[in-house]
Amino acid sequence: MRQNAPVFDFKIQSRDGRARVGHFETPRGVVTTPMFMPVGTQGTVKGVSAQELLDIRSQMILANTYHLMLRPGESLVAAHGGLPGFTAYPGPFLTDSGGFQVMSLGHMRKITEEGVTFKSHLDGGLVELSPERSVAVQEALGADVIMAFDECPPFPAERDYILRSLERTVRWLDRCLTVKSRPEQALFAIVQGGIHLDLRERSLELTLPFDTPGFAIGGLAVGESKAEMYPAVAFTAARLPEARPRYLMGVGHPEDLIAGIAVGVDMFDCVYPTRTGRFGYALTDDGRLNLNSSAPRSELRPIDENCDCYACRHYTRAYLAHLVKAEEMLGPRMLSLHNLRYLHRLVERAREAIASQSLAGWAQTWGERYFKGAIPEWFQKALEAGSASS
Repeated sequence: MRQNAPVFDFKIQSRDGRARVGHFETPRGVVTTPMFMPVGTQGTVKGVSAQELLDIRSQMILANTYHLMLRPGESLVAAHGGLPGFTAYPGPFLTDSGGFQVMSLGHMRKITEEGVTFKSHLDGGLVELSPERSVAVQEALGADVIMAFDECPPFPAERDYILRSLERTVRWLDRCLTVKSRPEQALFAIVQGGIHLDLRERSLELTLPFDTPGFAIGGLAVGESKAEMYPAVAFTAARLPEARPRYLMGVGHPEDLIAGIAVGVDMFDCVYPTRTGRFGYALTDDGRLNLNSSAPRSELRPIDENCDCYACRHYTRAYLAHLVKAEEMLGPRMLSLHNLRYLHRLVERAREAIASQSLAGWAQTWGERYFKGAIPEWFQKALEAGSASS
């Protein structure tokens, strides 16, 4: 199988059970894992500036091939020198391949061996996206990490369909690597298989020989329950190479980060923190704080006394609740900023626990508080799976 040039380096700094802290070297800097990546689908993390992302210590931003290809077009992004010049965020970027839209725009697309034909969600025009086109767009966008073009099956889906889909994804991976031309970009392969462990095993068998600089766990968080999802996450992560970063795609609730880190995942992304902020919710160790409700409107304290984000350092819950109630745009902006910083702080705390060999106890204590004493079985099993072996 084809080997990728060893341009990107991943070194594990410490371990605790299956969890690990690592340094992932990219052309735009070294990032420390585990990490959460804010989602800037269209070249912007909604409501948050590049400077604010730096201030809250974001390490890598995710952008989307499909959306940027349609608007404004990859050539305009390339004219700015790639995503850092276009967005003013100077750090590393990761671009999704557009494969998720194969699933999410299911009513507007047709899949063949060649690729996918979409109806644009903007104007209804036909758009063709193939492995070759996806790589070409991602090379023009200039991200540090690019993703292989894959098919993400919906949930539920027939086993035979998932098998055919994962085998097609491997053939598409081969085509992506054939046309990839920029050694300063790392292309990650994606393991599929839904919630079926034997199909995950088959995908791993076909995908691992490509020896890409990192591997993603795809096809999850698409409608299945967490009790169904986490056995697949734990199974897959345990079989991915130790010396490569592991990326769980599209997953980013606080409890997901803790459970995923416990079983050996290094990278996460999700729109959840900013979407939740726009709806008037703040993330805390006690669960989501609803700023739409009446209780916070008289609370003269920050969202979180331990948080160092701008919102927590300058504003009270009462003021933020007022902004939400008055539909002032500063409210959702500040809640989004806080929620992102909360997730960054959460993985920072997890890294500290791993380094001190105390992850299991720390995660158990966090879960008791977050779930108000009623830790779900799936979460407990994830922690136990992470502690079972190194």
